[in-house]
Amino acid sequence: MKTLFSLIIASSFFTSSVASARETLVVVFPPNNHQTSTEKIFFLGTAPSSGQVTINGKAVKRSQSGHFAPSLPLKLGENIFIVRYQNQERQIKVIRSSNVPQFPSELGFAANSLTPAQDIARLPGELICFSAIAPPQAQVTVQLANQTINLTPQPAHFELPQNSSVLTGKNRPTVSIFNNYQGCTTVTQIADLGKPQFTLTLNSQTITQTGTGKITILSPAALPVAEVTSELCTTRTGPSTDYSRLSPLPKGTRATINGKEGDWLRLDYGVWINSKELKILNGAVPPQSIIRSVSYLKQQKNTEILFPLQAPVPVSVTQDHNSFTLTLYNTTAQTDTIRLDDHPLISRLDWQQISPGRVEYRFNFKKSQQWGYKLKYDNTTLILTLRHAPEIVNKNKLPLSGIKILLDPGHGGKESGATGPNRYLEKDANLLVSKLLRDELVKKGAKVVMTREDDRDVSLLERQQIINKEEPAIALSIHYNSLPDNGDAENTQGFGAFWYHAQSHNLAVFLHNYVVQKLKQPSYGVYWNNLALTRPYVAPAVLLELGFMSNPEEFEKIVNPQVQKKMAKTLAEGITEWFKTNNK
Repeated sequence: MKTLFSLIIASSFFTSSVASARETLVVVFPPNNHQTSTEKIFFLGTAPSSGQVTINGKAVKRSQSGHFAPSLPLKLGENIFIVRYQNQERQIKVIRSSNVPQFPSELGFAANSLTPAQDIARLPGELICFSAIAPPQAQVTVQLANQTINLTPQPAHFELPQNSSVLTGKNRPTVSIFNNYQGCTTVTQIADLGKPQFTLTLNSQTITQTGTGKITILSPAALPVAEVTSELCTTRTGPSTDYSRLSPLPKGTRATINGKEGDWLRLDYGVWINSKELKILNGAVPPQSIIRSVSYLKQQKNTEILFPLQAPVPVSVTQDHNSFTLTLYNTTAQTDTIRLDDHPLISRLDWQQISPGRVEYRFNFKKSQQWGYKLKYDNTTLILTLRHAPEIVNKNKLPLSGIKILLDPGHGGKESGATGPNRYLEKDANLLVSKLLRDELVKKGAKVVMTREDDRDVSLLERQQIINKEEPAIALSIHYNSLPDNGDAENTQGFGAFWYHAQSHNLAVFLHNYVVQKLKQPSYGVYWNNLALTRPYVAPAVLLELGFMSNPEEFEKIVNPQVQKKMAKTLAEGITEWFKTNNK
């Protein structure tokens, strides 16, 4: 699974450890001159099972077939490791970098520590905060137009771990010892304030440095209006891709911009969007709408809910165990009548004006399993399409007859994914097991769509587009796992399942438990995770990690043809049981 775990890229390995025909010692990770900031790193490789493999003179534990994956500590700077098997030897240099800020040789701020680092725009009266890393006992100020803001040293605080840390069991904050100076101010007047000037004084020496971010105070009466130009515009909780995703906005959505940070724009209801996904509508007034009637059109495979609006306002979606909530922003309700007859999917539709400019419509479902939805604007009418449960047409003879299932063999082409200790690539294992699973599902009557059937490049966007076009009953992305540098590869193994939308949770848990119990396989766990192949919402979408390429013991099973067939058969049986349970 390359997005979160597979930091082991095949091209690096082939260039760093090419063995001649007589050389049988293989080290696939880390490559020579590998750079990392972690305190330890694992070595992944193989050699004939007879004899010993040593790293810096110490024998390492190996699997029955001779694979190894020990974790070794790193000191700051260069670390030299000698990997030896009989008369064969590999020298690997690993460079551990420091997270400590770098100061100039003379008096000055730490490199790249002045914030704001990008141009920002704020409303009058909003806090504008500054920070810098400077030597202890310094006096630090910021000059902004006619204001002088004192930045004071902050007490030690905790640095949060990366999101991926939860996957390695190391999800703990660490104490920061940096000398961080911070201060804030407000500006009530509309103005272009330019770039702030940072001043540092210590031991009668003073230096001044200009900040890199220009500061602008916007006029609330003349805020620009933007329109979404991409098919699905990504919204986030903050102004970078480091921040969490929120409900995407349909193409054509309009909203007012009331803040900026670099290339990111803040919309009036609080989310941030990259400016590349919008266009500015010069002279447009802030979009507002009234909503009155809500109607629906029941079709064979779905139900369309129509929300006539005066303007294409922003929306968000929340799925619960047995409900679906659609929120309209910059909208005021004048709703008096909603028609909803006895419906196969919906038991009741409720609405309420949560706050001025915010209306919620809550669909209560008769069954807990949801089967996907679509959301789009047709001019100013918002169309929500709720999919019905798929129909099994001949369940007595073929338990999946009429069910369309999409299989996504992860990676392919230049994207090799993780690599096993003998250079066996994840992309090949993914494709092999996906084809075996396809054959098992077809035997049960399913129609199976594959995102790839050979070794080719298929982008993440293309895979998402295939899912949206095909509208399967479920979508499964098939992967094998690996770990980041500091992972415990020798002891981490098991089957994992990942989901994002609530409609996918039950499927992820069911398949995880089914495989773990039937195959007696270790559990890696079930995770909510914001991945490209769990984000599609037209159908329940789950990403499965069938085992760890980086674990020597588990890898031997991954490449075993009988185990591969058994995994495919068990997954097909689990999928069949899930449909029986959730499609009564």
